[in-house]
Amino acid sequence: MSDLRTTLQAGLQSLRLDLDARQVDLLLDYLGLLQKWNKVYNLTAVRDPAEMMTHHLLDSLAAIGPLLRQTQGRALHLLDVGSGGGLPGVVIAIACPQIQVSCVDTVAKKAAFIQQAAATLKLPNLRGLHARVESLNALSGQGYDVVCSRAFASLVDFTNWSRGALAEGGLWMAMKGKHPADELDALNAAAPGVDVFHVEQLQVPALEAERCIVWMRPGPPAVA
Repeated sequence: MSDLRTTLQAGLQSLRLDLDARQVDLLLDYLGLLQKWNKVYNLTAVRDPAEMMTHHLLDSLAAIGPLLRQTQGRALHLLDVGSGGGLPGVVIAIACPQIQVSCVDTVAKKAAFIQQAAATLKLPNLRGLHARVESLNALSGQGYDVVCSRAFASLVDFTNWSRGALAEGGLWMAMKGKHPADELDALNAAAPGVDVFHVEQLQVPALEAERCIVWMRPGPPAVA
């Protein structure tokens, strides 16, 4: 665990994220829960703790700075679609206690894991939802200021399925690998009511792989 803590702290420094000791402990405790429950619930194909640290925790933490910049660090409601084991939703809930995070998944055991993580880690700003995202507008009774996903679906499907969950003025935050040029072309053709206003490149500490965030909002594409 000491090696994992060292990797995490070095990653936080590289990302310029100022988390306190309790938040660091919570991230490590969450990693422990993910390992434990993964044996039964198959939450992620990644099994090695060191690989989980880089490919999951640091990968999710790389989105925190961009998220805070886009939302100006304000208190808000965020929906993590197809959250699986809680990535990036649980990480966001730990790093940003001012954000109310809901993690939705169609697999009941994955939603149950999020609920267990919220209880075990004592995170009042986290909840798991077993539902289809298309139904959440009725279930939640409110829209979400940010609807995010990580390796969930194509941009077309993601925006189509979750449009009803967005609050007025809300944003989509799609975490992707390499720049998704083909998906962006398909989105422009199939969903002209989506404005892609920024594709932000990410640098994930200790991970040699391309990562980016596609930022979108409802509305016509911006005129250059």
